[in-house]
Amino acid sequence: MARDASKPTETDARLTHPGEQKIPAVEDKIVRRKLAHEVFDRLRAMITSGELAPGDPIPSERNLMQRFGVGRPAVREALQSMETMGLVTISHGGRSRVNALSPESVLERMDEVAQILLLSEPDQLEHLKEARRMFEMGMVRLAAERATDADISDLRTILEAQRACLDDPRSFIEADMRFHARIAEMTGNPIMGAASQAMLRWLLQYYTALLHWSGNEDTTLAEHEKIVALIAAHDTEGSVDAMRKHLDRSSDLFRHEGG
Repeated sequence: MARDASKPTETDARLTHPGEQKIPAVEDKIVRRKLAHEVFDRLRAMITSGELAPGDPIPSERNLMQRFGVGRPAVREALQSMETMGLVTISHGGRSRVNALSPESVLERMDEVAQILLLSEPDQLEHLKEARRMFEMGMVRLAAERATDADISDLRTILEAQRACLDDPRSFIEADMRFHARIAEMTGNPIMGAASQAMLRWLLQYYTALLHWSGNEDTTLAEHEKIVALIAAHDTEGSVDAMRKHLDRSSDLFRHEGG
């Protein structure tokens, strides 16, 4: 006799507790991972554990195939993924090696993707400017707290170099970038320094002052001089306020073409 499908079987009763909703089997489905993903995880573990240190050669493909029990395609795909992420450098005809990672190297890998995002979604430029404003205000507070005489001397040297570039917009702007990057370094936080330089690189392509310089040089220099004086005096609140006004004033210089 055919079973009534509406009535639970003994097996169903064993799998479902009283008062518990039966979960469709599809939600418990185990997704099988590619072998290359497994090899990638193993190699990453070798790096994070210290088994492979920066500069060390990667074991040969044959060695990895034997160690992990996989074929050459899985090993090559995993290594290619690691190179794309900047974890290793593949040398054809030579030994591939583990890369030394730093905040700068990690964020530099994002440059191309960040530029595509900013170009394809114009609203992201305003979000980036807002993020940079908040970031630099916090950054200059730390710089004012921690500034040394050598730091202040470096900032003043950059200002003098910037002053010497009044007739060269590109060099003037490059000095402007160095000024802000040096303040980031003064925090003593390498992640803040790398993040500052990354945001400056992403913004540089929108610096329309390269094409439409309009007498902002003296204003920029005066603002920079005030910021340096306040940092030198370890005036944290004054430094933050001066940086905020400086960034608010210069914000319009960064815009999409035709914007």
